[in-house]
Amino acid sequence: MNLGWTVHGDGKTIGATSVVAPGERLAWPLTIGIGLQHIVAMFGATFLVPLLTGFSPATTLFFSAIGTILFLVITGNRLPSYLGSSFAFIAPIGAATASGGQSAAVGGIFVAGLTLALVGVIVHFAGAKWINAIMPPIVTGTIVALIGFNLAPAAWDNFQKAPVTATVTLTAIILITVFFRGIIGRLAILLGVVVGYVTAMLRDEIDFTDFKAASWVGFPEFVTPTFHVSVLGLFIPVVLVLIAENVGHVKSVAAMTGQNLDDLAGRALLADGIATTFAGVGGGSGTTTYAENIGVMAATRVYSTAAYWVAAFGALVLSMSPKFGALIATVPVGVLGGAATLLYGMIGMLGARIWVQNKVNFSDPVNLTTAAISLVVGIANFTWVIGDLTFEGIALGTATALVVYHLMRAIARWRGTSQEAASPASVPDGTELETV
Repeated sequence: MNLGWTVHGDGKTIGATSVVAPGERLAWPLTIGIGLQHIVAMFGATFLVPLLTGFSPATTLFFSAIGTILFLVITGNRLPSYLGSSFAFIAPIGAATASGGQSAAVGGIFVAGLTLALVGVIVHFAGAKWINAIMPPIVTGTIVALIGFNLAPAAWDNFQKAPVTATVTLTAIILITVFFRGIIGRLAILLGVVVGYVTAMLRDEIDFTDFKAASWVGFPEFVTPTFHVSVLGLFIPVVLVLIAENVGHVKSVAAMTGQNLDDLAGRALLADGIATTFAGVGGGSGTTTYAENIGVMAATRVYSTAAYWVAAFGALVLSMSPKFGALIATVPVGVLGGAATLLYGMIGMLGARIWVQNKVNFSDPVNLTTAAISLVVGIANFTWVIGDLTFEGIALGTATALVVYHLMRAIARWRGTSQEAASPASVPDGTELETV
């Protein structure tokens, strides 16, 4: 790993057609500024997950920072990325917490991380072609879509508790998105949450008791994982989503920098797996590569990993302030309900975007049937209880997508009725759950 960056040009300007490559950097004042911009970009989405799941925001930020550092080290400082909270964990965390407490949810995150790390090792040595075969776009898109839409009742539950604040929050996000371009537009959810927060303050919906009592400096609270077989099945579908996200991230950065980074796909999966495992050790949300930060890189044309080291250490410093974490935890349910209404829907629609980007052919009955059955299973939250094991909508929907697709495709090929030539199988380029 090389931590020595070459200064790009004069360190102050970027040519009209050039980019600052991962191994380059601008002058340190500019690099620090861009690193802080990455913190702002990931902030809203990273904190929404612990707020929606009841996890500690400070703990989540702590492991997010540690995970980013690990990612940069494992990928040889060649792949710029910030690892923030993955929205794919929201539903399984909620279900696991309800049945076994927060420690059970943390245990599920730990196992998901180990599984992803193992996949990373396999991909590093065997290549990623088998991922394309097992998870073609119709399957990947369906899994992403059903995870988002399965969360719809949770959004309504928070929304109806404070409908005025929730409506103001949602409206603010919508208006900021269309009124502004660039970084402000990309931070619409964060800024909308701020507007909703101010509204909640005016309506006296915020309790500052814990914030006032919190100290300024200290370690975040850690949670010891426990392992319950009955909930571990909830987290396996998330691994499939994380695979698509990380491979998509590698392809996105490669496309924008003009470099061939295919050899880093396995390392990226391994790194995110280890980062998620670490989060599972102490009570942080599972991590993933962040499209918000892809947006910052696209806007600035600065892909320097130096900026991500700045972002990681900046986030680490913030996580060491219990006062800061307590302030984030004061965000009221109305604000969360408004933001989640959009956020969960966007997760679902990202599944549809995977289909569109990869030109999935829905005139092919195999594709149509796969999506149709799996989405209903996920959205209606089908439940199957076997002894002490409970499988709910996301797990069953994921299994349905995989089984229905491959079973129908095998039979269609055998019978000579397959229409798969019109359905290219590939991992979606740059499609990530955290695109907001």
